[in-house]
Amino acid sequence: MKDSQTYVVIGGSAGIGREITHRLSAGGHQVIVGSRTAGELEGMTGVTHIPLDVTASALPADSIPKKLDGMVYCPGSINLRPFRGLKPEAFLADYQVNFLGAVRSIHACLTALKKADGGAAIVLFSTVAVQTGMPFHTSIASAKGAVEGLTRSLAAELAPKIRVNAIAPSLTDTPLAASLLAGEDKRKAAADRHPLQRVGHPRDIAAAACHLLSSDGAWITGQILHVDGGMGALRTFK
Repeated sequence: MKDSQTYVVIGGSAGIGREITHRLSAGGHQVIVGSRTAGELEGMTGVTHIPLDVTASALPADSIPKKLDGMVYCPGSINLRPFRGLKPEAFLADYQVNFLGAVRSIHACLTALKKADGGAAIVLFSTVAVQTGMPFHTSIASAKGAVEGLTRSLAAELAPKIRVNAIAPSLTDTPLAASLLAGEDKRKAAADRHPLQRVGHPRDIAAAACHLLSSDGAWITGQILHVDGGMGALRTFK
C-alpha cells in the first residue's frame, strides 16, 4: 500500500476487524475505527476509536476526514437456528447488523471516498453460506445475500473511482464464533468439514481484505472473494 493512507474500519476492534486494523496500522496508515468498544486497539499507532452502534447510526460527519482511501465494514452475526424457530424480528435484526449497517456506513463515507487520490476501495463481508446452502443459516445467509447484491450493484455504480468487493469466509476463529468452537471435539469437527482441514484464522481473512484495499487489488471490483478453506467449491473423498 501507499504511504499515509487513511481508512475507516467499522467493527475494527475485535476479531477479523481488529486484525485488519492491526495490519493497516503496522503499515503506517491512519485508521478510524467505529465500534461499540475500543476492544484490543490499545497501543496501535495511528488508530482513532469512535464509539458506534451500527444498528442505530453511522459515524458522525466530523469524525470522517475530507479524503478516505478505503472503508471496511466488518460487523456480522451468527444466528444459527432452525427456520421454524426464527421470527421475522430475527431476520430483521440480522438485516440491520449485516446489511443496513453497511449501507449507513457507506453513505457516511462516500463523499470522502470519492475524493481519494487515485481511487478508493470498499470491502464488505458475506459468508460461504450464501453460495453453499447450509441448514440453520436462513437468517444470516439471507442478510449476507443482500450484501452480495449491494457489492455488485455498487461496484457498477461507483466505477471507476471506487472499487467495491466482498469477502465470503467460512467459520473463522473469532469471539463471534466462540460457541461453535468451544472444546476440542467441536473444533475438530469444524476443521474436518473443510478441505484444508482447519477453520479460518483472522489473519487469513485480514490478508485478503488488505489486498483488496491496496494497489495490488487495483483491477478487482464487483467480486465476492471466497476465503473459506475450500468449503464453497470443493468436496474431498477419502
